[in-house]
Amino acid sequence: MLAIDPYTLEGPAFDRLSSRTSRSGASEPEAETGRPGKAFATPQSNSTTGATVMNIRPLQDRVILKRVKEEEKTKGGIIIPDTAKEKPIEGEVVAIGNGKVLEDGSVKKLDVKVGDRVLFGKYSGTEVKIEGEERLIVREDDILAVLEK
Repeated sequence: MLAIDPYTLEGPAFDRLSSRTSRSGASEPEAETGRPGKAFATPQSNSTTGATVMNIRPLQDRVILKRVKEEEKTKGGIIIPDTAKEKPIEGEVVAIGNGKVLEDGSVKKLDVKVGDRVLFGKYSGTEVKIEGEERLIVREDDILAVLEK
């Protein structure tokens, strides 16, 4: 069991999340593992497209999705309040993992690529907040279809 002080939120589990530097001048992820790393995802702007690129990489066959916004109004002009909206089941692929590891040890590449618009199950994946933006991490098996342009 990990010892965590609930009043100061200090302990071994929280020490790994810090981005402070150690006495040696290395960041904590580097001090612990001997290699440089980042504890948090930090968005960077792509100068050619202006798109935000995040320093986060999903593992194996996981995919990070950005939900596509639904219409605020119906065709008849009625504005739908946030409480009555259902979460969309359509999203855009933001990042993909390396692929699914098969029983024989080989890696099967994913069928989706960054930028694809996909449909996924209503209750699929894990919702996370990365740098203030809602994202969904799903396995490739939870993706139902790729929408063609």
